[in-house]
Amino acid sequence: MSKTFVVLAPIRICDLGGWSDTWFAKRGTVLNIAVSPYAECRMEVAEVPSWRERFYFTVDDYGDRYKLDPQNVTFDRHPLLEACVKSMPIPKGLDIEIALHSSIPGGSSTGTSAAVTVALLRALDCLTPGRLTPDELATKAHEVETVHLGQQSGIQDQLCSAHGGISFIDMDEYPHATVHRVEVSDAVRNELEARLSVIFLGRTHHSSSVHEEVIRGLVGGSSVDKLEPLRREAVAGRDALLAGDLDAFGAAMIRNTEAQADLHETLVSKTARQIFDIAKHYGAIGWKVNGAGGDGGSVTILSGTDRFAQKAMLEEIKTIGGGVREIGIRLNDSGVRVISD
Repeated sequence: MSKTFVVLAPIRICDLGGWSDTWFAKRGTVLNIAVSPYAECRMEVAEVPSWRERFYFTVDDYGDRYKLDPQNVTFDRHPLLEACVKSMPIPKGLDIEIALHSSIPGGSSTGTSAAVTVALLRALDCLTPGRLTPDELATKAHEVETVHLGQQSGIQDQLCSAHGGISFIDMDEYPHATVHRVEVSDAVRNELEARLSVIFLGRTHHSSSVHEEVIRGLVGGSSVDKLEPLRREAVAGRDALLAGDLDAFGAAMIRNTEAQADLHETLVSKTARQIFDIAKHYGAIGWKVNGAGGDGGSVTILSGTDRFAQKAMLEEIKTIGGGVREIGIRLNDSGVRVISD
């Protein structure tokens, strides 16, 4: 008997309040938006005698296929994927083939690694009775990065990918948080989908010495809470969307971006500033560096109501060159989901 599972997990954009969902912030509020393109995990499972057990990974984005022993996992090929396997109970007597793919550029600061982790964990969750809730799935995905791999990670990416929709995340004490779905009218949702643009900055984002410098300043700096302006913009963005006021939402995006720059001026790169200037020229009402910011990654633009101006804006942004390009998106309401063939 064999079965195929396809799991899709969304990425996130426009994370107002980002940086405040971290261990060094202790408490935080974040508003973010789940979108496609998805991280996709395809898992083929067949029951076999124990002596025929196999577990294979195909990582499409790296052109890599390799065998893994789920009972003796080492983190030496693709640590993120291997840590997912180590964190989940894998039944014996199975022949398992897993293929992973994401069409969004790696290092785009849109929570892609979290989406891949959520997708893979949800697929592995299908191998045993019972199902993890979205909160449990997000917690496990966060633990994969922070506990198993010892990396720094906020909590917002995993929660957004697991829950989908527009999320207001209230973190009372790291890493414990409550996700509130921000329900907007169909008209507001349609306007957001039509007017939001995500621009890849042409190079992948990597955590850098700048980020470490910012963290050191936040942990050991003055008593002034430099993250409070970011928390406020998450609340302002939520309230604006609930009121159907996209002008106020765009203003919150801009204020959030400047609050990021106040943490360290290089968190908003020269390329990002160039794109923001073009966006402003064509009547855009909001712009936001996705994720923590810095060199590379992506930005989100909220255009005005003039569709022709939006098209002209995107055409001019394309002329920047150096790999700068639009990433087509669609809003996602479902969060991670399983499709069985």
